Amino acid sequence: MTDRPVIWISRRLSDATLARATRDYECLINHEDQPSTPDQIIAMSHRVDGIIACHSEIFDAEIIGRLAPRLRIIANHSVGTDHCDLPGLRARNITVTNTPDVLSDATGEIALLLMLGAARRAVEGERLVRSGAWDFWSPAFMVGKQVTGQRLGIVGMGRVGQVMARNARGLNMEIHYHNQRRLPAEIEQGAIYHSTLESLLPVADFLSLHCPATDKTTGIMNGERLAMMPDGAVLINCARGTLVDEAALLQALNSGKLAAAGLDCFVDEPGGNPAFAVHENIFMLPHIGSATRATRDAMGFRALDNLDAFFAGKTPGDLVN
Repeated sequence: MTDRPVIWISRRLSDATLARATRDYECLINHEDQPSTPDQIIAMSHRVDGIIACHSEIFDAEIIGRLAPRLRIIANHSVGTDHCDLPGLRARNITVTNTPDVLSDATGEIALLLMLGAARRAVEGERLVRSGAWDFWSPAFMVGKQVTGQRLGIVGMGRVGQVMARNARGLNMEIHYHNQRRLPAEIEQGAIYHSTLESLLPVADFLSLHCPATDKTTGIMNGERLAMMPDGAVLINCARGTLVDEAALLQALNSGKLAAAGLDCFVDEPGGNPAFAVHENIFMLPHIGSATRATRDAMGFRALDNLDAFFAGKTPGDLVN
């Protein structure tokens, strides 16, 4: 027999993470790597002391009410916790942690890729070459939108937003941002603060979303706000799909109000929005912002650090709840 804590690893994490986890804990691992049903989550709560959870595991009020008392901590393998009913988990005395910091660079890279790919018509250009349909050239061929020297608006100047700003400065972009509060000058590095989103949007030739998904930010980019952006602007979203009213985005693209969009997240995941597929001015990726080997290792280790602290009777470093 062993007195080591028992944890459930709800999805297939990196090899390095699994090696460390199995060294230090009794582990139940979802090697099939399929999303768990509510009943499976409830069943696991009777067998384990802690869970390393992903966004595919939803802890809403219905599930929380059925969790076994044995479960004491949910260590999220993510920064976002919008899949967790935090007040409900707090009421059950279940600790919740996340993995900040370690995925900012990787996600910032994807934001830059989305911006460049959308602006320079990457979807259309790649299709032409790959299909063998590239049989023409002229000065008017495949003309896209200049990125260098343009104005970039950032909504949510947290860790990832700051990485996006850093990357964009390499393109000599003028950085504007809206945040809950103004950043210190040494972090702003010349970025222009807007106290309201309505002030930011008219100057955003490119708009990149980096705020969390909350009740207040759901649908924050609706038709009214998209209309405030400059004609021919580009929207980038690698935060959460629920930030954008997808029907309004389609309307803005169809009307020519927006020139393009770069999206790594969608309201419905996995799968995305089938209506986007016919639009070559939407550059899309399947929510892979943090998907690098180094980042996945770091995220897994951060979740394990939080579990180690908790089971040692200490406060986890990334306590959310």
